[in-house]
Amino acid sequence: MRYGKRIIFIILAAMGTLCFNGCQTNVSSGENNSEENAYMKLSAEEAKEIMDSTEDYILLDVREEDEYAEGHIKDALLMPYGEITERAENELPDKEQTILVYCRSGRRSAIAAQTLTELGYTNVKDFGGIIDWTYDLETE
Repeated sequence: MRYGKRIIFIILAAMGTLCFNGCQTNVSSGENNSEENAYMKLSAEEAKEIMDSTEDYILLDVREEDEYAEGHIKDALLMPYGEITERAENELPDKEQTILVYCRSGRRSAIAAQTLTELGYTNVKDFGGIIDWTYDLETE
């Protein structure tokens, strides 16, 4: 009976490990878990490389107006994350356009990036929060 309990414990532990490993759905830097409803997570440095290498992108600041006025990345379009569903289709007509999304800390940009992918945008890249941005900012 002693060996039976050990075998049952080992089987349960293995099943638990398999279940928890199968539940991971986060999108990590440079990797998409699925073609649909997925966005790419970038570092601020990776986003800066894209901005420096091409002009074919939209930079989307999803913070509020007062935060934007305190400091934002040059040429960023302000679209608070709570307004994306209403404004995206008119202001972001090309659903294949590269869209670089940021907020203050990364929470709202993740929500915004997911919302954009659910609206059919196919090239969304979230680089998190402006607090990690070590480059120049503009103020109003």
